[in-house]
Amino acid sequence: MTPKTFLILLRETFFQWNRDRASRMAAAMAYYAVFSLAPLVIISITIAGIVFGQDSARREIIFQVGSLIGPRGAEAVQSILENASQDNTTAIASLIGLVTLLYGATGVFTQLQEAFDQIWGVAPKPERGLVRGFIEDRILSFSLVVAIGFLLLVSLIVSALLSGLSRYIGGFITEQETALRVGEIVISFFVFMMLFALTYKVVPRVKVAWRDVWLGGAISSFLLSLSKFLIGLYLGNSSIATTYGAAGSLVVVLLWVYISAQILFFGAEFTQVYARRHGSQIRPSAGAVIVDDKSFDRKAFEIVESVKEDISPEEVKAEAEKGAVPKPTDKPEQAPEDVQIT
Repeated sequence: MTPKTFLILLRETFFQWNRDRASRMAAAMAYYAVFSLAPLVIISITIAGIVFGQDSARREIIFQVGSLIGPRGAEAVQSILENASQDNTTAIASLIGLVTLLYGATGVFTQLQEAFDQIWGVAPKPERGLVRGFIEDRILSFSLVVAIGFLLLVSLIVSALLSGLSRYIGGFITEQETALRVGEIVISFFVFMMLFALTYKVVPRVKVAWRDVWLGGAISSFLLSLSKFLIGLYLGNSSIATTYGAAGSLVVVLLWVYISAQILFFGAEFTQVYARRHGSQIRPSAGAVIVDDKSFDRKAFEIVESVKEDISPEEVKAEAEKGAVPKPTDKPEQAPEDVQIT
């Protein structure tokens, strides 16, 4: 892929990202994350605790959260864990709490799937049924929760190995701290790239090849690493955490989720644009139908053609009004009769 082709993809991705109102979808994700944060943290610790033990898993998760969104975010997670560890309920209350826990943990992923449906221009088939659709969506969402817990477990194992390696070679190599720090950054990049790629492959109700999701996953992982640095810089030089008082930790978490969700949706838009133009195309899954055909978007096409021909979008628009701009396919074809370019 040439730099010019990559620039074309980025410009159309930004247009589609803005067209689908990703900022509004990210705000909805942040809202649902408030109610899903506690269940997600508890489930993640349960999975990681199988290998490391509950106490070690808690310390590591608090440390990882602190490295991502600062000490105020880590305080919020620590408060959740302390409240969850108070076991003074009956068996029936515990069972009800478990069901509520699982339901809450899948809420944010259900919202994520609905956002991806809009990005990919698909919707579930009406004949799927309300009950069946609800069960299928929750099963998929819970599977994603387990997958995230597994990737967290891998990340914790790698961090433990690097920590042990650092102590072992500390007396032989004086520059090991910098080298291991770089290693942690690289490993974190690939772990998040796998997580994003898995999300872009599994969540959308479309059939997309694995080769179409890796580049979008890499872009999202890079943007997440960059945002981690910028958010830390912003929070370190602002009073946002103290301005809101006791709610400061919650505001910090909301801010981080909001920005991360926008990055997630930008990568999803890039994946669907790449798949449509250079990959396996957009094909709905067995239980979905296309409701928004993005294969011929006039405004997006004007942007793409302006980059291809090195002319301004205004000139391309004038040509389009004359009917001189063909449908964006590999070979120029006459536009279908039901598509009118005005």
